[in-house]
Amino acid sequence: MRGAPGLYSREIQARLTCVSSHANAIDFAPLRVSVVGDLIADHYLVTEPRSLSREAPVMVLRWQSEHYQAGGAANVARNVRALGCATRLHGAVGRDARGRELIELLEGFRVDCLGVESVPSWTTPTKTRIVAAEPRRSLQQVLRVDREPAVAADAEVRARIRERLVSLAGAIDALVVSDYDYGMVDADLGALCGDLAAKGVTVVLDPRSSIQGFKGLTAMTPNIGELAQFTGRRAEDLVELRDVADAAHELLARSPMRWLLVTRGNKGMALFGEDCPAHGVVVEASGTGNITDVTGAGDTAATVFALALAAKLDAPLAMQLANAASGVVVMEQGTAVCTTEQLRSALPTSPPPVRVA
Repeated sequence: MRGAPGLYSREIQARLTCVSSHANAIDFAPLRVSVVGDLIADHYLVTEPRSLSREAPVMVLRWQSEHYQAGGAANVARNVRALGCATRLHGAVGRDARGRELIELLEGFRVDCLGVESVPSWTTPTKTRIVAAEPRRSLQQVLRVDREPAVAADAEVRARIRERLVSLAGAIDALVVSDYDYGMVDADLGALCGDLAAKGVTVVLDPRSSIQGFKGLTAMTPNIGELAQFTGRRAEDLVELRDVADAAHELLARSPMRWLLVTRGNKGMALFGEDCPAHGVVVEASGTGNITDVTGAGDTAATVFALALAAKLDAPLAMQLANAASGVVVMEQGTAVCTTEQLRSALPTSPPPVRVA
């Protein structure tokens, strides 16, 4: 791989310079955005190490505080709001304390939750993370406990959510689909998303378990593990960019879409599809310090990529923005978001995208 800015079209090169030099011009606020997918309550127990237990070879932790954060599709919606866009969230929570806590949290961020179903006898997916640190030390996650519904939300609930989405064509600019494998994202939703994309809505899927039914989208944003899963490979076999490119083109052939953005962790991102060379357009990972917590970074990347595409930016620019935003959130503890101001500050020093010859 070699950097060659001259390989860009003049238009893309000019816009790269413009975005990097005039970061204050970034404004997604006029966009109308919906989010659909699996809503998760991220529950944090903050503790301080106390001693070794006399009962078992384990650490005794002293409780300090606890709080909830938005996870899954709920975190995507929070990311959209942090970037100034009007946002409606579609999905389901259980009619339980964690579901109520999550909705109250989202409404506090001014996320429109009229599209969220409260389902009796269903469990709100909840991830309880126990984090610990001595005074004046950085918190570290020591244990995670997941509470999960035994089955996916009822088919009637999913059908009602799809019915609400049908009316969105012409009413929204972008739809972000967030799959966390709790059953909200299925082939029926995939077919509907393809229809919305055909009607001019920017539709971006952040996949997890299956892409069955998803064709004709604007983009997908799998990580390396997900790309390996969808193409029958092992993640450890997708270290080299040429191998990533082979898998990406296989996925593009199987599930046609305009772009495929592959997030590669500390190796950055790679973009394939429309107007991209065979080996893709790549960008090195963004960030100014040591990674603190990668939780939710994929949510942020999918959100910013979708908004940038909906704002009619070129796909390489959209990738650069998504990469810069991800570099912001991994420096923060817990499920974090990137605000417009943070994105504007991060962009001038973020790595530029490079076409791979």
